[in-house]
Amino acid sequence: MQVIENLARSLNEAKHFYLTDISALNAEQTSNLRRKCFEKDIKLVVVKNTLLKKALDKIEGTHNELHVALNNATSIMFTETGNAPAKLIKEFRKTMDKPILKAAYVEESVYIGDDQLDILSNLKSKQELIGDIILILQSPAKNVLSALQSGGNKLTGIFKTLSEKKQ
Repeated sequence: MQVIENLARSLNEAKHFYLTDISALNAEQTSNLRRKCFEKDIKLVVVKNTLLKKALDKIEGTHNELHVALNNATSIMFTETGNAPAKLIKEFRKTMDKPILKAAYVEESVYIGDDQLDILSNLKSKQELIGDIILILQSPAKNVLSALQSGGNKLTGIFKTLSEKKQ
């Protein structure tokens, strides 16, 4: 079936995806959620659990753990940034009870249950981790340069003082 093939391809190509329940949202709230997803480069897709289960069975890796989350209505949030959907869900839930996190596949790990939302929202993306490492590596170099520049100013002052004394 073409729908299952397309869904399996999307899941296989996705770096990260979240399975959520948005069933209790009315049309206005759903539209608002879709708008926020679009703003944060998150693709929101509503799927039938039976199709999703078949698509998960077709893709590479062990995604069988996600089958326990396939109950009630399911929406998939596809993203390039692992923590973006979790942050969006937390922001959205400041004013309502949904969306509910059913499961997530982030950084090649599976997270099951809404209680994982805080953990997922605090995960750093690969780019954030690389940035942190670069800052850590730059810090000693900046300290050395600062010390050399500071020492250079002292030496200039000493030479100036010595040259003025001889006159």
